[in-house]
Amino acid sequence: MSAYVRLDLDFVRSQFPAFSHPRTRDWAFLENAGGSYMPRTVIDRLRRFLVETRVQPYGPYEISADAGDEIDRAHVCMAEMINAQDDEVTIGASTTLNVYVLAHAIRPWFEAGDEIILTNQDHEANGGAWRRLAETGMTVREWRIDPVSGELDPAALAPLLNARTRLVCFPHCSNIVGTINDAAAITRLAHDAGALVMIDGVSCAPHQCIDVKALDADFYGFSLYKAYGPHLGVLYTKRAHLERLAHQSHEQIADDLRQRLDPAGVLHEQVACLSGITEYYDAVDAHHFTEVEPSRHVRVARVFNLFASHEEQLSALLLDYLRAVPSVRIIGNLDGARAHRAPTISFTVADRPSREIASALAAHKVAVRAGNFYAWRCLQALGIDTEDGVVRASMVHYNTVADVDRLITSLKAVL
Repeated sequence: MSAYVRLDLDFVRSQFPAFSHPRTRDWAFLENAGGSYMPRTVIDRLRRFLVETRVQPYGPYEISADAGDEIDRAHVCMAEMINAQDDEVTIGASTTLNVYVLAHAIRPWFEAGDEIILTNQDHEANGGAWRRLAETGMTVREWRIDPVSGELDPAALAPLLNARTRLVCFPHCSNIVGTINDAAAITRLAHDAGALVMIDGVSCAPHQCIDVKALDADFYGFSLYKAYGPHLGVLYTKRAHLERLAHQSHEQIADDLRQRLDPAGVLHEQVACLSGITEYYDAVDAHHFTEVEPSRHVRVARVFNLFASHEEQLSALLLDYLRAVPSVRIIGNLDGARAHRAPTISFTVADRPSREIASALAAHKVAVRAGNFYAWRCLQALGIDTEDGVVRASMVHYNTVADVDRLITSLKAVL
């Protein structure tokens, strides 16, 4: 059905207060890979929790019970959104911290000489903690990107797999290269070799409906502040694995699978407002479709199908321009098709510092960033200065053609 429905961008943007606020409305905000705006539904739920139920939850009095209900509802919404069970989802302070805790919890499963395969395409969130396990006697092997395209070739993974491989970690989508990796195929390859899989979905989750069951992921993490929520991270863990893991929280809540990998405890108000994300998706769904769909995951999937079609158009506009500039090097796939890449487009300009270009664009009220974006190994492999890095323009579904046109016009002036 969504093939015949076009995203109503006016409706979408009306749901985000930033686009009507005097301080932010005049900017072309193209730094969404660093953090996206939040819809009103999330902001309202956060405010309501702080005003009405800012007490210790799960107590015997009404407002405390309501606070607990809000937290539980949000947890269920996040699980349904990615097609997981409620107790398979950990909501922690960040993806980096979630992976760090997971690495600590899973370490007893491994022996000295066991191997972990990492990529040099990853953000450090899905690299740093695993690389530290080399200090405990594990062997870290690297699945390396093509030094020209920046892409991962699954054929290059197969020779790295062997009987000692215990875990394969890779990004669903690189925050620099933008290419969407075939996560399901890579997972099958790893599983066939007897290895577990940890997928970093931070740069993919804002653009695709994540289905952890279809991917058959053992572990899958992403950041909610880049997917229209507050600064939190979600970590999915297959229940069978979660039940085996040593709990990392307080003894008295050791049996609560939702908190087994969350030593800090629930961040009450931030978790409680997460149901506002799915509430926003429901509003978009109801606005575009007349057919009522009872499954939350299916509703989210058809909304993201609308988002992806619009984002594909934005990517094509920017890539068409950048390809025509001789001094520009585009990182990753030159095709903006939704199946190939997210609308996260990084580039460099010959003999021009990336940070200088980003600063110059800010004078035109175009918000982009420059740097290595915590993926310095990727830039190093591409032969790019890791201190200066790349210019990165990252769009999501609420961006407009006018935003991209302003970026292009501004780049013409800057370059």
